[in-house]
Formats: sequence, C-alpha cells, structure tokens
Amino acid sequence: TLVTIGVMASFIYSIYGTVMILKGKTIYVESLYYESAAIVIFFIKIGKYVESKNKDKTKEALQQLMSITPNHAIIIRDGKEETVTLDEIQKGDIVICKPGEKIAVDGEVVEGTTHINESFITGESVPVKREKGSKVIAGSINYEGTIKYKAEKIGKESTVSEIVRLVVEATNTKAPIAKVADTISGYFVPTIIIIAIIAFAIWLMITKNIATAINIFVTILVVACPCSLGLATPLAIVIASGNASKRGILIKTSEALENAHKIKTICFDKTGTLTKGELTISKIYNYSNLKENEIIRIVASIENKSEHPIARAIVNEAKNQKIELEDVEEFKSIPGYGVSANINQNKYLIGNKKLMLENNITISQEQDELNLVSDGNSILFVTEGQKLIALIGVKDVLKAESKDIVQKLKKRNIKVVMLTGDNEKTAKAIANQIGVDEVIANVLPKQKAEEIKKFKEKGLVMMCGDGINDSVSLVTADIGVSVSSGTDIAMDSSNVVLMNDNLEKIEDLISISEKTIKNIKQNLFWAFFYNICMIPIACGILEPLGIVMNPMIAAFAMTISSLTVVLNALRLKK
Repeated sequence: TLVTIGVMASFIYSIYGTVMILKGKTIYVESLYYESAAIVIFFIKIGKYVESKNKDKTKEALQQLMSITPNHAIIIRDGKEETVTLDEIQKGDIVICKPGEKIAVDGEVVEGTTHINESFITGESVPVKREKGSKVIAGSINYEGTIKYKAEKIGKESTVSEIVRLVVEATNTKAPIAKVADTISGYFVPTIIIIAIIAFAIWLMITKNIATAINIFVTILVVACPCSLGLATPLAIVIASGNASKRGILIKTSEALENAHKIKTICFDKTGTLTKGELTISKIYNYSNLKENEIIRIVASIENKSEHPIARAIVNEAKNQKIELEDVEEFKSIPGYGVSANINQNKYLIGNKKLMLENNITISQEQDELNLVSDGNSILFVTEGQKLIALIGVKDVLKAESKDIVQKLKKRNIKVVMLTGDNEKTAKAIANQIGVDEVIANVLPKQKAEEIKKFKEKGLVMMCGDGINDSVSLVTADIGVSVSSGTDIAMDSSNVVLMNDNLEKIEDLISISEKTIKNIKQNLFWAFFYNICMIPIACGILEPLGIVMNPMIAAFAMTISSLTVVLNALRLKK
C-alpha cells in the first residue's frame, strides 16, 4: 500500500510539475520525480522475480509418482497369456509377474514364491519374501521367481494413488509463513499514511498554499517509502541460497531458508537416509581353517548364480576385494531356503537356518547367531559337507556421518526421531548406534504423515527422507529435506535437496538460516532507518532553522538506504 501510494504520489506530482513547466514555470524542472517512481517499481519487480523462482513443484512430483507402475502387464484370460494396459486390468484378473518386472496392481499371490523390493513404499531395506497368500503392492520390483497374483486394488484404490491423494491434501493444507517485512509493514504503512495526511492538513492551514501542502505530503510518502524493502529479504535469500548450493544444499523455497533455524524436531527416514540403502557384509564368523577372503570366494562363486539381493551383496564384496570366482557345478536354488552347489568336489550349502535344519546340520554357535540378529543382520549359514564353516551377517550399514549429525543436532536442543517403515528390531539396532531420541517403526506413508502432524503441535518439524514412501511426510513437514540419491518424487516433494547425500549439511543449512535471518533483520532496519530519520524533516519540523526537504532529497535518502541494504546483504557471501 505504501509503495503504491508513494509511486502514484511521485508520478502525479511529477505530472503536475510537467504541466507547470509547460505553462512557463521552469522552476518545476527541479521537481520532477519520475525516476523515483520507476526505481521503486524496479526494486519491487526484482523481489517478485526472485520469489517466482521458488515455485512449488508438487504437480511435477505427482506426475512422476504416477509413473512408478508399469505401462503393461500380462494377465491370464480364457487360459491364455495376454499383454494388456493397466486400464484393462479388472478386479479378480490373474496377473503374471516375471523376475525383474514391476508389480502392476495391488493384489494377492496365488502361485509362486519370490522376493520383492517394496522399500519405496514400506521403507523395508531387505526385500521381502512373497508366497501364496501374500499381498503385493503396485510398483514394487520382483527380484526372482515368476509369480501369479489376483488383482485386488486398481486405479484410485491402489497404494500409489493413495499416496498421490495424501500429497495433494498435505500441499493444500500447508500454512503460508508470514514474512518479517509483512509484520513491520503492517504497522509502518498506516502510520506513515496518517502522518502524511496530518502534515498535509497542517501545512494547508498554515500556508493556505495547496502546492506547499502537496509538496510536504509527497515528500513524506517518498522519504518513507522503503523501496529497499523490495530487496531486503529476497537479496539476502538469493545470496544465502547461492552459498548453500556451493555446499551441496539446494534450497527450493525461501520459507525453508527462513525457518530452518527454528526447527524443534527432525525426523529421519532410516533406509537410504541414515543408512546407505544397500546390503553389505557387516560381520563374518569363520569356523574353518580357511582365510576370510577364501570364504568370500566360495560363497560369492555360488551366489553369483543367484539373483537374491543378499547374494548380490556377497558378490559385490568379492568384486570390491578383486577376488576371482571359481567354477561351480550342480548349482541348485532352493526357494525360501538358499542354494547348494559343488566346488572342487566339495558340496556347499548356503542359506538360512531352515536350510540347516532340513539337512541336519548341527549349529552350536548360537551366541554368534544371536549377536548378528541383535545387530540387525540377515544371516547366511555356510556349510562344507555337514560342517558349518561360517556365519555371514549382511545388513544395510550406517552412513559415516549419521552418528555425528545426530549428536550435533541434539546439542542444538533439537529432538531427533527415526521414522521408518522398517521393522522395529532393525530400526532400534540402528538407533542405538547413533543415539536418536525416539524410534517410530513399522509405519506406512499415511502413518508417517500423521506422526509428523503430532510433532508439529510442539514446534516446527523437519523431515529428511529419500524414498517414495517419504513423499507425503516431506510435504507435511514444515521443511522437507531429501537426499539426491533418493527418488525424484522425494526430491520434488521436498523444500531442500542435499546434492551430495551428506547429512552433516543439515547443520550447515541451519547455520546458514541463522545468519541469513540475522542479515535480513539488519536489512529491514536499514531499509527503514534513513526513512524514519528523515520523516520529521520531511514534515517540515526543522523549517524554522532553514532545514527543508523536497521529494528529490527524499529520493536520495531512499537510494542511500537501498545501497546500505545491498552492501549488507553482500556480506553473506563471506
């Protein structure tokens, strides 16, 4: 309001001056203030342009979320296999899913056994076994084995569609954050307008000269019009965002930058956020005369023929150690148990405890087994002949910086919560290593968002995640932070993206936010300081002393305040 009145007053007064010049009164040449009106608008436009670059990308996120499911699927109709689009699948249809393919619709397995990666929905780090009677979720990936499942939830009823709906709802209910400048302007604007009107009336009564009264009125509005306000906040945010991007922090909204230092609770997803999101060997108990790398060579050689995710973890470890694999004979996959094979005339069994019991293998190392389980491992039992030669623990390992960032956040009196869809035992094992304040496990996307809402009652909440299952909670939180290795939907649903996946950048974000807000408050002070100091002079209080002001001097004062704001904001570059 004040900017508009100031601009219009300057412009209208300048038109009045132009008319006077055309009438021959050349003295008005010194009273043209078109440039003041133009510069005010220019600065405000810069601020608007900066804000326009921070648009919410939720629509793009929703479009990408819908592309998770495959375009086609194979169904059985009239006893024949038929490839159809998802729109053609009806409830009750029997759908076939082969290894490497995605589940087309939510349903129930009616035939076959496999392991399926559902981490994008559940957050479960280890692919889960699915057999007859098990439920499958659209978009999840079938690792091994062909299965047939009956379509149950299609279209809007699917789990993916439910997430889309929740993202939309969370976006629509997200409250706008009031700016510091808005608060100041709320008091400043009406005060200045009242002062200008009173001064106009007083000078009109004193001088009986409307030109003098208008000059006072316009001078007050121009000198009080904080054109630098258009730069005070956006300029600081642009510079701070640039600094953040150099540190690998992509800040997508100014609100996120403004509020990061006010966070009271930070919720972390586990899989892919606090952990690396990929299975690796964590511990090997060796009960043979073989060296550890020889154990890995034997297991990797056999597991190289398997597509199971745990098998791939062993093979990847062999590749990292540059271990050459051996020839394998009589390889056999035993679904739900493990594998068997021969190497150099020796028979090996590799699998779970059930496989050992089925083959009457004696297991006396129960304490070692318990240690691996309590540490959140999946266990591979390895036998040569009838003898157990090794236990291999495989798990999703912590990122190197996870423990440090949790401790740093706690020193800032920020509550740290692990919010994961993974099982409680694994979650607590990880939580104990890094010292989080609270663990909430076995939660689905909708439940994650509900937990976020509960924490929001106690203050601002930040959510850090990487998966599709985090998209709803990322939008629900006051600030959503995703890692760049995560899914596109997670990144598009968030306000901040950590480009190098380093969680310690969260503390950098908070620190940058603190310094930026301090700088913005300084800018707001300087945006008004000169103006407020000049208002009494503009009102003509010092005229008896021969000190007077006109709109040109007022415009100069605005320029000084703008220059001060720009120079102060540039300090953020350091």
